[in-house]
Amino acid sequence: MKANVHVMLKDGVLDPQGEAIRHALGSMGHTGVNGVRQGKVIALDLADGTSEDQIRAMCEGLLANTVIESYRIEVL
Repeated sequence: MKANVHVMLKDGVLDPQGEAIRHALGSMGHTGVNGVRQGKVIALDLADGTSEDQIRAMCEGLLANTVIESYRIEVL
């Protein structure tokens, strides 16, 4: 079983990497980019039968800092 965990900074949390990407895109001539939020995807290869609750526990315990980050689980 495979799952992807998409982790992003919560709205309202400053994203310096996203801002650096936005600035670099503007410097390259890409106009119209008003904002960028940068995140990460964690690809998990799990044993069959792993529940979404177990994946959620992994996210809450290690994969996402839930104080400043949100996450979305995508079971493939």
